[in-house]
Amino acid sequence: MNKTQIIEAIESRNERSAWGRGVKDLAVDLLDNIESDTVNPNTLKADLLNGASDWSQYSYGGCALIYDADIAEALCSPSELKRKDGGRLAPNSRETWLDVQARALSQAFGMIDGIVKRYADAKH
Repeated sequence: MNKTQIIEAIESRNERSAWGRGVKDLAVDLLDNIESDTVNPNTLKADLLNGASDWSQYSYGGCALIYDADIAEALCSPSELKRKDGGRLAPNSRETWLDVQARALSQAFGMIDGIVKRYADAKH
């Protein structure tokens, strides 16, 4: 399966929530960072992590959005963004905005991985 097919499958998803749309955008961004047009299911996670050991390290290492306000804008609804003062306030008592982004990146990977696995199963 090539990168373009996966991106088309992701973009065809109708995500209703701000979180879902943000995860979808992160999935496309992750795929855009892969140099090869062909996606290898066996190395997919390592290719997407781009040297990071996990999504938290990817997020904290500056491989994705780095500013709290940008992360909040990408993943929050307008009312939630207002409640969190545009990202100036912590997202919750247990996480930073970089933690929230790491969680969203993990879900974005799950979205990509699911599409790749469905394609591989349909092929066999």
